[in-house]
Amino acid sequence: MTLQWYFARRFVMSFLSMLGIFAGLIWMTDTVESLRSLSSDDFGLQEAAALALLQLPATIYEVIPLIMVLATITLFLKMARTSELIVTRAAGRSAIRSLIAPVIVAGLIGGIGISVLNPIVAATSRIAEETRDEVRGRATSVLALSSEGLWLRQAAPEGQIVIHAAGASLGGTILYDVTFLRFDADALPIERVAASRAELVPGAWDLTGVKVWDLTGRLNPEAGVRTSAWMQVPSDLTLDQIRDSFGDPSAIPIWELPAFIDQLEAAGFAALSHRVWLHTELASPVFLVAMVLIGAAFTMRHTRFGRTGLMVLFAVLLGFSMYFLKSFAQVLGEAGKIPVLAAAWFPPLAGVFLSLALLLHQEDG
Repeated sequence: MTLQWYFARRFVMSFLSMLGIFAGLIWMTDTVESLRSLSSDDFGLQEAAALALLQLPATIYEVIPLIMVLATITLFLKMARTSELIVTRAAGRSAIRSLIAPVIVAGLIGGIGISVLNPIVAATSRIAEETRDEVRGRATSVLALSSEGLWLRQAAPEGQIVIHAAGASLGGTILYDVTFLRFDADALPIERVAASRAELVPGAWDLTGVKVWDLTGRLNPEAGVRTSAWMQVPSDLTLDQIRDSFGDPSAIPIWELPAFIDQLEAAGFAALSHRVWLHTELASPVFLVAMVLIGAAFTMRHTRFGRTGLMVLFAVLLGFSMYFLKSFAQVLGEAGKIPVLAAAWFPPLAGVFLSLALLLHQEDG
């Protein structure tokens, strides 16, 4: 048990050191990039550094698997140079048993990432996006979901139009039981339009089954209600804008993601990308374990065997390959080409079994 605690402590120190190096480099790089892309009279170095700090958790969270494999390589290279691995084997500890502590630590880091870091990333990403949009002078979102349906907002010549719908088609271009509330420049309602169906076409909404209430000056708007079989409301919204308003699934805390998926599907929108992201997050501790095993499979050897640089290169390349495979499987899952569970769980499990095969081959020949 003492030896396992020693391995765990050494691995934690190696991971934290690598994490600090990456965090510093990423923060400085993002600060410079923010200064370059968002330069204005009210946006200086202090604001850029603050924005980069808000973006830092999301970037770190994304590269934790690569940090994990590099931390594993660093740990076992140091232990190989000091002959600690030889002493461990001489004491009757196999490579597999020596990896128990680092694997457990990697799983715990993955669990902490899901339960703690994921909500932090969601909050800071949202604030960072709002800050960037504010500096650029554009609206942050045109759509919101609630238990009562979905809400859209669009510009109008005299002010704004707020749209509420009970449901939508799978693509999001057709709304059902929809209401358009037109506001003037002083945010006062001037017209209400209700329709049984509204379809988004280039430059406008095509409404069917329409009722119109004039809200300007009439004591009883119902007395002057107008009905029409068809009506068109000009719109500058596009399908891409509506879809983009759902945002990146990573901007939603994992604890709120299942309820958000239910609301999304109840509103008539596809939530496949959100489902893939949810299962990918749940599989992230297994993926971190795979990164540890990959790093160990190539570096748990004495330096006198030579080709250390080549082994390190192989470990890094395999780690990047698994990272690419994970991203590729996620894209396929979001496109509906492979099942959600396969997209989320196949890459980490493949990494675990592949690295275990390499380790067993080295141990038993």
